[in-house]
Amino acid sequence: MILRLTLTGLVSAALLTAQTAPVRADAGDFIAGAIVGAIVNHSAKQQPRRVYKKKTYVAKKKTYRPSIPATQEGRQIQTSLNYFGFNAGSVDGQLGRKSKAAVSAYQAFMNYPVTGQLTDFEKDFLFDSYYKATANSAVTASLIAQSPHGAKGLLLVYRDDLTGGTTAIAGHYGLPAVIAASVNEIAKSSDPSAEQLVQRSGFIQLSDINGDGQTDYVIDTSVTGSAFWCNAQSCAVRVFASTPEGYQRNDFQAFNVTPAMFACVRGNCTKTEGGTQLAAVHVAPAPAPGLPQVIEAAAPAMPVPSAQPVVANPQAAVAAAPALPTFLGGGGAETSLASHCNKVSLVTNSNGGFTRVASMSDPDFALSEQFCLARTYAIETSEEMIASIQGFTSDQIAQQCRGLAPAMQTQVAALSLKGQDEVTREVAAFILSAGMSPAQLKGTARICLGVGYRTDDMDVALASSLLLYALGQEVYGEILGHHLHEGIGTAQRTDAAMTWYAKGLSALESGAEPAFAPGQPERLGLLQAAVAAVAGGGAVAAPIPAAAPAAGLPTFALSD
Repeated sequence: MILRLTLTGLVSAALLTAQTAPVRADAGDFIAGAIVGAIVNHSAKQQPRRVYKKKTYVAKKKTYRPSIPATQEGRQIQTSLNYFGFNAGSVDGQLGRKSKAAVSAYQAFMNYPVTGQLTDFEKDFLFDSYYKATANSAVTASLIAQSPHGAKGLLLVYRDDLTGGTTAIAGHYGLPAVIAASVNEIAKSSDPSAEQLVQRSGFIQLSDINGDGQTDYVIDTSVTGSAFWCNAQSCAVRVFASTPEGYQRNDFQAFNVTPAMFACVRGNCTKTEGGTQLAAVHVAPAPAPGLPQVIEAAAPAMPVPSAQPVVANPQAAVAAAPALPTFLGGGGAETSLASHCNKVSLVTNSNGGFTRVASMSDPDFALSEQFCLARTYAIETSEEMIASIQGFTSDQIAQQCRGLAPAMQTQVAALSLKGQDEVTREVAAFILSAGMSPAQLKGTARICLGVGYRTDDMDVALASSLLLYALGQEVYGEILGHHLHEGIGTAQRTDAAMTWYAKGLSALESGAEPAFAPGQPERLGLLQAAVAAVAGGGAVAAPIPAAAPAAGLPTFALSD
């Protein structure tokens, strides 16, 4: 009994000690250590500790990469970047990582903010630079050879041409420095500001007047409304012609001017009358007898007046319908393609560049832009070919090309009156009676096409286009479609235009070599979209009898 109480007391004392003070279970206190150890072991047996390892489940996120849509604009961006040496990879229209890296490289080169995303300005400048570079291969190759940056250096040249090293006037209206200074000078003596003036229609007109492939500028002060620059008869006009050294200014007095009223040789410009350069007519004598390699002996010499423009076969025009009444108010003046393209160029610059498929809202205007682009390219091609003819001036060649108009008067007139197949057969019959080889005739037609556009002689241009088409160059169906669609040089026939467009675009689809702007692969898609948007049907007018072709074709010794 005593032993039980003693043990009970010891246990109680040990528990009390454990609650009030640290337990010491060393060798000097065996009893206390044994009792505490027994209690702990008993408690452990009563409540065993279980350790659970927590499993951590990490959900793997699946990354979904949606396919990038392919767009026509994407293809244009990739084509342009690749052309200038910024590797955008294959042209598939999908702007992925490689394309964005190329965009960033382009932005860094041009000192734009590097974002990998093109702003509207950066995109438009890229596209316009590509169009400009591919429009004149000879000039472009020369610029690339001179630049330490290669093709990328073209962008710097075009940027300097756009701004002239100065801040652009009116935001996106980029003007060379000398022309911007002239605008500011005119604005000081006018009520409108410089920014308002450059936005006025007709104040600044753009055109390649001297045919060097660069933009020339015509400033007409008559639209300022200021008496400071005008008198009762005329207003001050400034023509800036491009030269390798810069722009050369020419001052005139005129009213309601167009670029067709001026002719420039390099930087020196003269005023013309009715689109015919009077100052240069006297240097176009009858063909020299010592040039058989250029002009056939059988071709009769065309009479050349000393100071009057040549009129193509006026007797035939009178004899064609002697009993028909004529009222001048019924038809109006014939549209000038040079003036038309000048207006188109102004709108194109105002819009920030050429129309693209993705942004096309006016298909008629898109076709006008491409018509004017084809005109420029035809002039450049003609000038290159003329340069290869030794001992024969450009004016003499132009004089010979005028002979195409009376020779093919019937075929040109039939363009808006007859079906495509019938017109082609008549032109083919004319070719067989011309007495020239197809290769020689094709070279002559390519020269005269550019001459017709440069001199604003649509009869010559249309005759040349018809010859090329009938000689198997069906891509020239495009240019004939443009004339019929615009009603320039012929009656406006949109329905007839569609058949010529279709032939020209079909030839390009089949892989034929483009006649205009061959370095622009996206041009075909734009033309197809624009033509499809304006396509219409209609009955073709009843045919008229065809007259026998006239003689007197120009002949140039050129191989194809």
